[in-house]
Amino acid sequence: MEQKWWQNQIAYQIWPKSFCDSDGDGIGDIQGIISKLDYLKELGIGILWISPMYSSPLADEGYDISDYYDIDPRFGNLINFDILLLEARSRNIHVIMDLVVNHCSDEHEWFRKACEDPEGPYGKFFYIRDLKDGRPPTNWRSYFGGSVWEPLPGHPDKVYLHFFHKKQPDLNWENPELREEIYRMMNWWMDRGISGFRIDAIMNIRKPEIFRDYPADREDGLCSLHHVLHDQMDVKVYLNEMRDKVFLPHDAFTVGEVFDNDPEALEQFIGINGCFSSMFDFSGEVFNRSGKGWYADPAFLTPDQYKECIFHAQRAVKDKGFLSNIIENHDEPRGVSRYLPQNFTDVHTPAAKKALAGIYFLLRGIPFIYQGQELGMENVPFTSMDDITDCSTLDQYRVALDAGLTPDEAFAGVTSLSRDNARTPFPWDDSENGGFTTGIPWTKPHPAYPEINAAAQLRDPDSVLSFYKKLTALRHDPEYGNVLCYGEFLPFLEEQTNLIAYYRWNGIRTVLVLANFQPECQNVELPEKNYHPILINEGSLHFYNRTLTLLGWQFCVLEVT
Repeated sequence: MEQKWWQNQIAYQIWPKSFCDSDGDGIGDIQGIISKLDYLKELGIGILWISPMYSSPLADEGYDISDYYDIDPRFGNLINFDILLLEARSRNIHVIMDLVVNHCSDEHEWFRKACEDPEGPYGKFFYIRDLKDGRPPTNWRSYFGGSVWEPLPGHPDKVYLHFFHKKQPDLNWENPELREEIYRMMNWWMDRGISGFRIDAIMNIRKPEIFRDYPADREDGLCSLHHVLHDQMDVKVYLNEMRDKVFLPHDAFTVGEVFDNDPEALEQFIGINGCFSSMFDFSGEVFNRSGKGWYADPAFLTPDQYKECIFHAQRAVKDKGFLSNIIENHDEPRGVSRYLPQNFTDVHTPAAKKALAGIYFLLRGIPFIYQGQELGMENVPFTSMDDITDCSTLDQYRVALDAGLTPDEAFAGVTSLSRDNARTPFPWDDSENGGFTTGIPWTKPHPAYPEINAAAQLRDPDSVLSFYKKLTALRHDPEYGNVLCYGEFLPFLEEQTNLIAYYRWNGIRTVLVLANFQPECQNVELPEKNYHPILINEGSLHFYNRTLTLLGWQFCVLEVT
C-alpha cells in the first residue's frame, strides 16, 4: 500500500462553540483555539478537525450554512482563521474543515433566490415540488422528525425537500451547475491552506430516481429514510468526481461520514482509488438500533458487544484501506458512558477509562479524539428536558411520548444518547465555568468540572490525559509506530468474556494488546512466547508460567518475541 502523510497521524475534533472562549461572550472562538494549540501539540495531535465555523443561523449548530465563504462572527473572521492555519502549521498540525454539502441553510443566498423564482436557475439547486391534491409528494420522514417536505416560502402550492432540519433544504446534486459551485468553494478553502475535509452526511446527496411512498413504519404515517437510501442512485459517481476535481490535486486528507455501507463496497470508498482517504467506523454507534427511536435503543454496550463491533469492522476492512476509529464525537454520547459496562459498580474509574482508550486507539486505522474525551468526560446528569437544547433529542423525546412512554420514561430513554452530552464547555481548570469563559457560557458546563479538568490532569502523571499522551507517543514511537500504523489486525481469545485482545503484526514485530473489561481479575492463557511489557494502564503485570493474570480494568501492550 502506498504510504500517505496522514496515515500515521492522530486526529482531534473540536466543537468550536464549546472549546475555548477568548473574549468572554460565552461562545468558543478561533482565538480560543489558537491559544490551546500547544496543548494539542503536546497531546500528539497531527490533524485537527474543526466542526463548522461558517456563517450560520445555528438551527443545527452550524450544520446549516448560510455562507460557505465566510466565518461566522461568533467565532471570528477569515483573518483569524488564516492566523490559525499559520499557527497550526508551525506546530505541524494539519487543519481540516467540516464539509456540509448535502444541504445548506434556508438563509443561504441560493435558497432565497430559489424562493423568489422556483422555476429559475437557483430553483434547480434544490428539490422543489408541487403539492399533489394538497399532499406532499412522498411520505418520507426527516431525520429530525416530521415530513421531509416543507412549504416553500411565498409559494403555498409548492414544497421543498429537507432530510434534516426544516431550515436545511437539501441541495440537488443532479444539477451539474450546483456541483461545480460546490467544487469551486472546496478548492477555494484548499487553496487557502486547509489540508482536507471531514465530509458530513455525504451518503444522502443522491436520491432515488423515482420519488414514491414506502410503507409507513410509525403511527405518523411516515417512513424512515433508510428505505429511500436503499433505492438511491449510485452516490459514488459524484464522490469520485469530487475526488478528481478537489482531493487529488491537493493531496487532501478526507474522512467520510458513511453509515450503512455495504462491506463489499469498502474498497470503492477507502481503497487505493477510493472516494475518500478514510471513513469513520460507526459500528458501535449503530449497533442494535431498532428504528423505533432512541427510547428503544441500548444506552450502552457490553464489552463483548463492543468487541463484536470493532472486530467485525477490522475484519471487513483488512488492508483495503484505513478506518478512522472513534468512541465519541459531537453527534454521540460520551464514549465512557456508552462502552464501559454499566452493570458494574464504580465502572467510571480512571483505569477503566484508560482501558477503553487503549483498545480503540491501537486498532488499525487513524485514532480520532473528541474534545474532552482525553479527560475521560462522562455523560451529563440531566435533571429535566429543560436542560436539553439539541433539536434531535427534542424530536426523539416526542417520538417516545408518541410511543406511549410517560414523560419520565421518555426523558430517561433519550438523554443517555443525547448529542448534548458531548457539547458541554471544555473544562480547562476548576475555576468558574471550568475556565472555558469569563462570561456566561452558552450552555451549562458539566457539573463534574471541578474534578475532571485539564489543569488537574496535566499535573497528574497517572491521569487519563497522561495515559492518552502515552498512547500517542506509542503510535509515534520509532520502534512500534510502523506495526501500530500499518500492521495487520489479528483477534486473540475472541470467545473469552469481558476480554478484548488482539495482535498487531507487520512481519517484523508482533504486539499483543489486551484489556480486562471487568472489576474482577481475569486469567489469560498465552502461547509459549516471550512477552515484554510496553505500556500498562494501572499496576503491574502478574505472570505465572504461560498465564497472565490481569487485574480489574487492566490494560497492557506486550511485544511478543
